[in-house]
Amino acid sequence: MTYNWNWGIFWEMSPEATGTYLDMLLMGLRWTIATALLAWVVALFFGSIVGVMRTLPGRTVSIIASAYVEFFRNIPLLVQLFLWYFVLPELLPKTAGMWLKQLPNAPFWTGAIGVGLYMSARIAEQLRAGIKSLPRGQAMAGTALGLTTVQTYRYVLLPMAFRIIMPPLTSEALNTVKNTSVALTIGLMELTARARAMQEFSFQVFEAFTAATILYLLLNAVVVFGMRRLEKSIAVPGYIAGK
Repeated sequence: MTYNWNWGIFWEMSPEATGTYLDMLLMGLRWTIATALLAWVVALFFGSIVGVMRTLPGRTVSIIASAYVEFFRNIPLLVQLFLWYFVLPELLPKTAGMWLKQLPNAPFWTGAIGVGLYMSARIAEQLRAGIKSLPRGQAMAGTALGLTTVQTYRYVLLPMAFRIIMPPLTSEALNTVKNTSVALTIGLMELTARARAMQEFSFQVFEAFTAATILYLLLNAVVVFGMRRLEKSIAVPGYIAGK
């Protein structure tokens, strides 16, 4: 059986009647970008908090942070999204559960927050390693200057730690973008879901996923470029190889 190539399919009207197949893919790309951005904010926020907690001297705080990391790091992302989207509303009080089920764009919010929490565990470990790699004298200098623990982290440790871990954070940013594709399983019509829909409507599977691949590559190229520029602008000489 011979496959019928049709690269002009992108300019044909889609059955959704909202534009061409290319418009459909670009709409999916917009949802991918929005999901990845919100997920990255969630990941950085919670990852920073947990990463700091992992380095504090208090044993109880450290145990709580370790449990957080192990929970989100060891359960597959797909399972986590199913838990948040299908199971959580059933466990909450009826009113809260119904509110979650009827939330506008629920797949988007669930997907973005779910991916963000999953990635936050990885960022927490990156930050913990960055803080632990700093000389002990930096924290001791903060104490000698009369800084509180919060001030020492804010003004001394965290600015240096984030500069050190910028290269691995670039990889985590790329992983965040790619992990948004899993959200199609809970109904989010992001780029991969739109490519699958195009395939099912037109039967042009290779064209659909070739276009999706190119769009992912372009998006990730922008992410890499932005992160590399940021990395160079804040790099501290002597802390990163080649800097």
